[in-house]
Amino acid sequence: MSEFTIDAHEHDQIRILNLKGYLDAHTAPQLETSFQKELESGHYKLVINFRDLNYISSAGLGVFMQFIEEVRKHEGDIKLANMSKRVYNVFDLLGFPVLFEIFEDEKEALLSFQNKS
Repeated sequence: MSEFTIDAHEHDQIRILNLKGYLDAHTAPQLETSFQKELESGHYKLVINFRDLNYISSAGLGVFMQFIEEVRKHEGDIKLANMSKRVYNVFDLLGFPVLFEIFEDEKEALLSFQNKS
């Protein structure tokens, strides 16, 4: 079974989720549960840090689509940062750069929330 972990913390009222390992059909429910907990806690400004994510499948991508509308309905957003070329290519292939802002690093993603305020 693929290993996948999520480490969440907060920075200036923005929740940062650090993904590590392999996000596939077996591990996607973990991410879904994490997103659900964030929304239930009223966290709608999210930065997802992909620095330590080695692989993502279409099942993993589906989790992002599942929650983006709810997050934006509450005037929040999901910003993506630190993707490897391999992970970015999967997002790009499925047209996700049109739907999500993708940043080179976490700091840029955090600053983008301030620039919209």
